[in-house]
Amino acid sequence: MHSLHISTKSVSSHSSCECEAAPAIEQGARCAGGHTAEIFSADQAGVDCVLSNLPVNTPNSAAAERSKSTRKSLYTPEQRARRDATPWTLVQAILAPLQFLVFLISLGLVAYYLSTGRGYEAATISILIKTFLLYTIMITGSIWEKVVFDEWLFVEAFFWEDVFSMLVLALQTLYVVALLKGWWTPEQQVYIAVAAYGTYVINAAQFIWKLRVARLEGKKSDVSSQSGQMSPSAAAASSNWAGQQT
Repeated sequence: MHSLHISTKSVSSHSSCECEAAPAIEQGARCAGGHTAEIFSADQAGVDCVLSNLPVNTPNSAAAERSKSTRKSLYTPEQRARRDATPWTLVQAILAPLQFLVFLISLGLVAYYLSTGRGYEAATISILIKTFLLYTIMITGSIWEKVVFDEWLFVEAFFWEDVFSMLVLALQTLYVVALLKGWWTPEQQVYIAVAAYGTYVINAAQFIWKLRVARLEGKKSDVSSQSGQMSPSAAAASSNWAGQQT
């Protein structure tokens, strides 16, 4: 009976094999005249097929896909911690709804004046109060950005929100200057405030959207941190199981 052995050249011989050819490969090629014969088992052929068709750098490509699909968060963990710790966050949380309330009242007074021609003084006072609150929230907001992001304004996470805030501030400042200098008619001055209010609505919508995004990211972060934690007993059991398997 001729001696048989598994060829060590199986990998190179099957670099382009098809798994359907395994039964034929298993028959092998026998050499005549008492020479040693070489055969390939179906199992070996199947392993060669699998190895030859494995994707290259699968972990790296998967990580690249995850990085592409992952949207950049508003806050890093360090920035989120500073945001939650600073009292300026509470100041912003108080001023933002207060300014919005004043805006609604002033908008009603302005609309009443433009439609009836009466109530100019009340509309003017409300616009001035709105302007004062706007300056206050801009100054405190820049301090908040400095504490959280180490930049005074126009941080990447809130760049367009700051751009629209500056536009609102410019329009409201123009109204105040026109009022003090007596530029244009009272009605034209009020229309400047109306333009500022329209920009403010867009700006408020921007911040509300970012607030929603921040809350969703906070929930995901909490879930991830909870799922990533393991009790000491569970960790010990996992370690013992791994040791037993080894």
